[in-house]
Amino acid sequence: MVQPSVAVLERHMLLYRRLWKASVFSFFALPYLFLVSIGAGVGGYVGEVDGFAYLDWIAPGILAATVYQIAANESTYGVYTDFEWVGGFHTMRGTRVSIRDMIAGWLMYVLVMVTMAVVAFLAIAWMFGTLHSPWVWTVPLICALLALGAAGPTMAFAACIRNDGYFELLTRFVVIPTTLFAGVFFPVSELPEGFRQLAYASPLWHGVELSRGAMLGTSPAWPVAWHIGYLLLWAVAGWICAEVAFRRRLAS
Repeated sequence: MVQPSVAVLERHMLLYRRLWKASVFSFFALPYLFLVSIGAGVGGYVGEVDGFAYLDWIAPGILAATVYQIAANESTYGVYTDFEWVGGFHTMRGTRVSIRDMIAGWLMYVLVMVTMAVVAFLAIAWMFGTLHSPWVWTVPLICALLALGAAGPTMAFAACIRNDGYFELLTRFVVIPTTLFAGVFFPVSELPEGFRQLAYASPLWHGVELSRGAMLGTSPAWPVAWHIGYLLLWAVAGWICAEVAFRRRLAS
């Protein structure tokens, strides 16, 4: 018999086979449209940033933002539904699937979703000529770490709430502001000091810096080990929070 966490992954993938059409636009088409409209379109007025054409400079940011949003969005209604409406996690609790298996299976599912989007984006970025470094092979690993750092806390949030209206607040006050001010579209150094510190605190900025360094061959703002360590901290803290939230929800 397969490991319980793998069985959980298989269950989520079976569900995705029925729902994959809903993700085509956000996973593949939207990042391409951002690349064309903002990178190539607006980039014609911006010129160069840090010695690179704006299209080249913004491509890693759009990729990291896409990963961040996929990880966060997939961990909202997907987790909430299995607690509140379908009862999938309650059913699993009656088997030998542990809470850690549930969380591991869900995070593996998120990584599969993210990896598909990353591979497709890198292929498009290559066609646009925005890849400038042999370290580009590390981008899927960076994006996987960013996805874990975004998915874990979101899973914990989804397991705590009893009303899906809170997801709108999460999107308006966390996901969208983070995407706008984490160095995706313009350098964080252009922000006022207080907002700059908030950008440094978000996992997305660290994912953007590492992706930009890997795709352009530049040095990130902080040492690479610091960026990786910070993303690991988010991933571990997110896992712990998710485990606590799952235990409380399944015990209620």
